[in-house]
Amino acid sequence: MDKVFEDGVVQSVTADYERRRQVRRGFEAQWRLNTNFVLGNQFCCIDPCGAVSDEEKDYFWQEREVYNHIASVVETRLAKLGRVRPVMSVRPASGDDSDIKTASAASKILASANAAHNLDGVLSDGAMWSEITGSVFYKITWNDCGGRKVGSIDSRPVFEGDVKIEVCPPYEIYPDSPDCGSLGDCRSLIHARAVPVADIERVYGVKVKPEQVDILLPSLGAVSGGINRSDMTASTAAGKKDGCALVIERYTLASEGRENGTFEAVAGGKLLHFGELPYINGADGARDFPFVKQDCMRRAGCFFGQSMVERLIPLQRAYNAVKNRKHEFLNRIAMGVLTVEDGSVDLDNLADEGLSPGKIIVYRQGSQPPRLMNCGDVPSDFAAEEDRLLNEFIAVSGVSEIMRSSSVPSSVTSGVALQLLIEQDDTRLSVSAELVRGAAREIGRHVLRLYKQFASRPRLTRFVGENGDVELMTFTGGDISCDDVVFDTENELSTTLAVRRNTLFELLKSGLLQDGDGRLDEETRYKVLDTLGYGGWESQSDERAVHAKRADRENAAADGKDLQVCELDNHELHIARHTRYALTDSNFAHRRGRAARAALLAHINEHKRFLKEVSQNVE
Repeated sequence: MDKVFEDGVVQSVTADYERRRQVRRGFEAQWRLNTNFVLGNQFCCIDPCGAVSDEEKDYFWQEREVYNHIASVVETRLAKLGRVRPVMSVRPASGDDSDIKTASAASKILASANAAHNLDGVLSDGAMWSEITGSVFYKITWNDCGGRKVGSIDSRPVFEGDVKIEVCPPYEIYPDSPDCGSLGDCRSLIHARAVPVADIERVYGVKVKPEQVDILLPSLGAVSGGINRSDMTASTAAGKKDGCALVIERYTLASEGRENGTFEAVAGGKLLHFGELPYINGADGARDFPFVKQDCMRRAGCFFGQSMVERLIPLQRAYNAVKNRKHEFLNRIAMGVLTVEDGSVDLDNLADEGLSPGKIIVYRQGSQPPRLMNCGDVPSDFAAEEDRLLNEFIAVSGVSEIMRSSSVPSSVTSGVALQLLIEQDDTRLSVSAELVRGAAREIGRHVLRLYKQFASRPRLTRFVGENGDVELMTFTGGDISCDDVVFDTENELSTTLAVRRNTLFELLKSGLLQDGDGRLDEETRYKVLDTLGYGGWESQSDERAVHAKRADRENAAADGKDLQVCELDNHELHIARHTRYALTDSNFAHRRGRAARAALLAHINEHKRFLKEVSQNVE
């Protein structure tokens, strides 16, 4: 590549990064302020220069204690959002048997990938950043060094590759304009972060020198360059991370002359990579940004979302002021304020020791002895204002006393009323919960599209089947023909485990789950116990559960081979399981040829013959 061209690309990307960084400074200051308030450093503000600085005391005796309600609100919201873990599947592109089969395979691949990459943990980390800063980003890329080792070349190991899911705080993301309403409205995106120079050389094959990285690292909130602090101040300090360089990656979508977009990476004044967008991760086979955005609350006409912390900061400041002024008043009442006639006593001794019990005060003859001023009582306005601010915390954050303190208000005595209060709390969080679910769905689509693009060799994956058994499946990218990810579950906040269990008990009481004789059949009983969390007991101890699993394995093995009937089989149960599978399960219809159908039907007839012989022997 021409040296002049490389230098031009490096200058263009670096200048674009500096411009976007200046435009985004206002958001960075707010994020640092939010982080400080969550951590408990609440006597700070954004100065006119756009930096976060500490507020000085007006008087030396002022109370500066922090009564952190913001942290408890954030922790409660994170606890609630931690329940939002949707179960996803892939919807077939059409009603054809081949599309239904490939969609089922893609659902299993997605479930296996989510478990292998700990998607629950990734979403938990992302929710933490979105609650504090207002937005978080997930970067889904292909890692050539991931997956299992398949060989070696020149003594270097070769891996099959795998998907990589990373959490990117908003400190690292720079859109082309902060006025873009969403990620889809951006035409280009910059991802800037500190990377060890050894990793840069390994990935890009280019040696760069370590440099002073002047970038806000999310792990420290208000710290620049990744240096550690021993104190929790709000000021921004420039620092240096040893052995690292700033890697600037610019992603540009398709334009005239570049149908596949552009990907540019620079570091240390050198061009690391220049080419098209690497991943076919967009809709309809297009190349798109390898990012998914998740907001705490969307901000109209703005790229970055809004955090609940931002709304609570004024209330937290007012609450701290009321509590501290109240304690100052109590200190005056408890310790007293002395009035002393000039020259009547030794002021230095009185200032050092105060009015200790049994103290002898010597004052000048003819003068007035020292005495305490009457400071009065603490005004009732302090308590009233404190209660009003606590109520405003509930109104603004949507996190009530029930959620924060895990206690029921004394005024609520009805179970129905308590349930209504809990549902109202969950309703306020449903907006954020839906944004988490939407991000999880987009991550699933990116994962499937990357497997489709790069999984050219057969890959072995594990997943948990419908019966709780661990199953193995081999697939390639060609087995993924659809990436329309949908949810199998409703919003987890509105359908909690307790709600489902109560509904189940109501169904049992009403008799809707019983048969015509008023009894529960065995299969329904298994499902009831599983819903209550005791399915393992039944499956391990009940003989019918063992027979049911054996019949299901035989259904899966009906591929033209002769299925053997065992004399110990529960023939009635086997006949029922095989017949239902043949009539309802779509997998049976996907078997190629007539051999599978004939094998299963012959197996059912064999069970019937055994059952007939048993009944004749009994007679």
